[in-house]
Amino acid sequence: MSLRLPPTFPPGAPPAFHVLAKPTGSICNLDCTYCFFLSKEQLYPGDRFRMSDEVMRAWIAQVIDGHRTPEVTIALQGGEPTLMGVDFLRRVVAHARDVAGPGRALEFTLQTNGTLLDDEWCEFLAANDVLVGLSLDGPAVMHDAYRVDKQGRPTYDRVRAAWDLLQRHGVATNVLCSVHAANAEHGVEVYRHLRDDLGVRFIQFIPIVERVTETTVTIAERGWGERAADRPLYVQAGTATTSRSVTPEAWGRFLVDVFDEWVARDVGEVFVTMFDAALAAWVGLPSLMCIFSERCGTAVALEHNGDVYSCDHYVEPDHLLGNVTTTTLVELVASPQQRAFGDAKATTLPAQCRSCAVRFACHGECPRNRFAITADGEPGLNHLCAGYYAFFTHIDRPMRIMADLLRRGRPADQVMDLIGGDD
Repeated sequence: MSLRLPPTFPPGAPPAFHVLAKPTGSICNLDCTYCFFLSKEQLYPGDRFRMSDEVMRAWIAQVIDGHRTPEVTIALQGGEPTLMGVDFLRRVVAHARDVAGPGRALEFTLQTNGTLLDDEWCEFLAANDVLVGLSLDGPAVMHDAYRVDKQGRPTYDRVRAAWDLLQRHGVATNVLCSVHAANAEHGVEVYRHLRDDLGVRFIQFIPIVERVTETTVTIAERGWGERAADRPLYVQAGTATTSRSVTPEAWGRFLVDVFDEWVARDVGEVFVTMFDAALAAWVGLPSLMCIFSERCGTAVALEHNGDVYSCDHYVEPDHLLGNVTTTTLVELVASPQQRAFGDAKATTLPAQCRSCAVRFACHGECPRNRFAITADGEPGLNHLCAGYYAFFTHIDRPMRIMADLLRRGRPADQVMDLIGGDD
């Protein structure tokens, strides 16, 4: 019998939290060069990296029990979660619905590279309204620069086939597009490929920042997967980055170029998470992305064996909170260690950020990237600060227009006519 919620919620427990479950841990059938999470298998030497049904039932029950909201998200990532097989996801969905009962709205999400999907998978995903996030980094030449299999072979054609298969079955989909050295200077080309060639309507752009020390950078340049000899365990330390990482300036240009294309013709038709989060900030609403929230700490990572870490980007020994077989998820999220982790996002913000004109939209972004030095020598500046500042200042006027439209009860897509009238 799995551990269930105590009779009362612990002090400081949030009404909702997010758990990113990794049923195969860091194990993946691909060997993407920039995927530092592949190195996390070193945390569990000799492990089979397959979540047991006991751990799965504890995770599901504790997520549902720990929410004081009618909506609960059950999220699976990896590694590559489809390595567990479709029957595992069947058990996940069945158990969640059994625990939730009537009156609770469940959302199931699955992040995948897509290469193991087939008709059986897609039929199940469609029938159970599972939202699938597919990892795809743009046109083939850009995607295949780093997203390769264990033999170093390109994967674009297989991922594109997975996208087509998901569409044929009517599966709800979005695309997670990593931005790195191979595609950062081609923002409009990447965006048009996703929008026009694939018909993607929901996109999340993620900057690749591989943070390393001066002593590990040479080894890290070889990558983090099985093809790399003597790879180190990736931890959030160091002030250097690999050559695959997006530069601050390129990240800003990428976002600006894509935004200008989007705001001219796609508002209300294509949804880019970064732009939705920005609009929420200009309207005065809470951020839709934890990286732009003033505080964090309510999104934890669950490993295959039940271990819980402070964040998906902090799966490392210093940020291990506990295990769901001995302590409930809500207790771990509300623990002093985790609350201190989340509060530090605000309390460690350097003075340059605190006085910044776009702080309301950025809040210093994610702590994992705060390893640069401010103009006056204070540590804790975000490595991507220059890019974010360029982006947020560039979009100020159209964001103000859209925010004003929404406050007056008008659709935000009218910004396209107003901006177009200025040309």
